[in-house]
Parts: sequence; C-alpha cells; structure tokens
Amino acid sequence: MFRKPSKVSQSQAILSPWDQIDWVLLISVVGLTFFGGVAIRTTELHQGLIDWWQHWIFGGLGVGLALWLSRSRYDILLQWQWPIYALTNLSLLAVKIVGSSAKGGQRWLSIAGFQVQPSEFAKLGLIITLAAFLHYRNASNLPNFAKALGIMAIPWLLVFIQPDLGTSLVFGAITLGMLFWANASIGWLILLVSPIISAILFAICFKVFLPGWLIWVALMGVVAWFSLPWKWWTAGGAVAINLLGGEVGQLLWSKLQDYQKQRLITFIDPDADALGWGYQLIQSRTAIGAGGLLGKGLSQGTQTQLNFVPEQHTDFIFTAIGEEFGFVGSMLTILVFWLVCVRLVLIAKNAKDNFGSLMAIGVFAMIFFQVIVNIGMTINLAPVTGIPLPWLSYGRSALLTNFLAIGIVESVANYRQRRNLYLAAKVKYKRRKAA
Repeated sequence: MFRKPSKVSQSQAILSPWDQIDWVLLISVVGLTFFGGVAIRTTELHQGLIDWWQHWIFGGLGVGLALWLSRSRYDILLQWQWPIYALTNLSLLAVKIVGSSAKGGQRWLSIAGFQVQPSEFAKLGLIITLAAFLHYRNASNLPNFAKALGIMAIPWLLVFIQPDLGTSLVFGAITLGMLFWANASIGWLILLVSPIISAILFAICFKVFLPGWLIWVALMGVVAWFSLPWKWWTAGGAVAINLLGGEVGQLLWSKLQDYQKQRLITFIDPDADALGWGYQLIQSRTAIGAGGLLGKGLSQGTQTQLNFVPEQHTDFIFTAIGEEFGFVGSMLTILVFWLVCVRLVLIAKNAKDNFGSLMAIGVFAMIFFQVIVNIGMTINLAPVTGIPLPWLSYGRSALLTNFLAIGIVESVANYRQRRNLYLAAKVKYKRRKAA
C-alpha cells in the first residue's frame, strides 16, 4: 500500500542540503543580527531614522547568501584564488581613484546608488587567497612564510593609505592567525610584530623605566637566535631593528592622519580633552557604567536616548547595550560571541582539508580581533580605530561580509562528513576489489 510521506520526512528532505551545517553557529549570528537591529533602533528612536530596518533587511539578505554558500562546494574557490585576489586589489585601487571620502578617509564606492566599502569584502578576499596558498604550502618553511606575507602586503598597503588603520589591523590579525594555524614558528610571528611593540614600549618606558625596553630588545635577539638560520646575523638584525623601534614609531606616526593621531593620544588620557576628542570615550564609559547590573531598560537609557555618544549605532553600539541591558546583557552578548568563536575553531579542527580549515580559522581571527578591539575601545581599553562590532554595528558592507564568511565556513562544515563517507566507501570498494 502506498504511504503518504510524513511531515517529518518532508521537513528532512527540505533540510537535507544543510544537514551537516553548524546550526548553533548560524542561529547565533542570526540572533546577534536581530539584537543588533533592536539596539540600533533604540539609538535612533527620537531621530526618525530607519537604519535598524535596513540592518534587518541586509541581515536577511546575508542569511540567504550564507545558506546558499553553505550548500555550495567551498573547494571550488581553490580554482578562483588569483582572480579573487586580483578583484580584491582592483576594488581597493578603484577606491583610491574614484572613491568617495567621509570621516577622514576615502573608503567608499558608489554602486547602483549604494555606498559600498570594498575594504570590508577585501577581508574575505584575503582569507580565501591565503587559505588557497597555504593549502599546498606549509608555513613552517621560511620562504613560504615570506610569500604569504607578500600576498597580504599589497591589499594591506592599499587599505592603509585610504587611510583605514582599523581594517589594516584586521588584515594583520587575519594573517597572523592563519600563519599560526599553518604551522609557522611562534618565534617568526613574534619577530614580525616586534618592531611595533618595541616602538610602543620605547614611548612608554623612555621617561619611566628605559631598561624595560632594553630587556625587550635583548629578548628579541634571543628569539631570533633560536628561530632563524644564520644565528649571529639574524639575532643581530633583530636587535638592531628593535633598537630602532623609536624611529620606527616616529615613521609610522608621521604616516597617520591627524584624527588618527588624536585618537591614540585620547586613548592614553581622554580627560585631557574632555570636550573635544576625549568626549566620545568619556560618554561611552559613562553610558556603560550607568547601566549597572540589569540596565535601565530598552529605550530608557539617558545617554543613549539623548545622543550623548557619537556614532552609537555603528562603532559604539556596545554602549547602548551596556546602558540599557546592563552588565548581564553585556556579558550575554560577549558569551554569544564566545560561542561563535568556539564553533569556528571546531569547524577548523574537523575540516576535511587544509583549505577549509584555514578559511575557518581566518574567519575566526577576523571576528575575534574585531570583537576584542571594538568592545575594548568602548570601555577605554583600546584606542578608537573605527572597527565595527560584527553583526551588531550598523554597516551594510560589514554585515554582508560577515554573513558571506559564515556561509563559506558552513560549507566547510556541511561537506566535511559527506567527503569522509565518500572516502570510506571508496576504501571499502578497493578492498573488495583486491579480495
């Protein structure tokens, strides 16, 4: 007798293309996006703006793209490694030539009436390109390590000169995370960032405790001795470069725009210019502190509703969460981000190949760094860099980039088990044939 398919089997058939994706990860980022719209709305309640509605619309589009990507084979991207890299660099170059300027930088392209920020999509382009390159090459080899840095250098430079210091820092975090996952020496990674750390320590220790900086310089010589060939030469070179840390700092400082310099100065002492550059940080701390344990309630925060915090719907969205949802709401938000990061690492560990694993860890590095820096700057533990809070801050390009990244990672998860079953069947067939 013919039986009508049950509702359970019908639903299973509908969901079968996504039966191996990480639903915890997807539901977490969708929840963050919905909550982001709520938080954005409360910052615009008395201004008649609809950014919160656009946030949800583009979030819905992002979910659709993520689901589509998750059922597509991610390894196809291996064939498009260099076209993606070329498109990434060309889009960043186009910004410099025909892009529009705002907030001290030239970062946007006008496409079909929408302002698009190519540097956001360039993060994903870099992740795909580096993952494809390191898929075939182990970063424990020094020439491969240097080539990977060369791949990163071109888009990083194009972003840095826009100027967009925040995104250029994200590029660095992505590269360091992926090189570490590809078995690069810890010593090489430390030496890579050591001149910047030396410059910061020199500025701090020069008038306080100069031997502290000299200890760091000597330590870098030891790291070079044990991690690089031609020990005397490389150790001496590492010491020399870090001794020049002060000059390196001056060089980097001279390349920054005035507003970027002011942000760094304000981070050290926001009260020195309480009505100017320090105003935003002071108001941000006040808003988060005013939230107390449980918050003042949705749309009840005085700092939020009276618009005391500039850019609260974008880079400083966490201040609205802190004031209106309190310590509990803030910690729950951080907990969801922690869950997202854990799921990304688990997918990276269980991926069927290096390419998928590296892409997952690249997305992890991108999200983790942005969350740490964004929340850190709202509570004055990090300089203001213009880095948005993933899925919560308003920003169409950033939101779509994050969902595209999740879609690719979900594809890595979705095809892991299927590939393993295929290999098991193939091995079983060969054994039968041999018998």
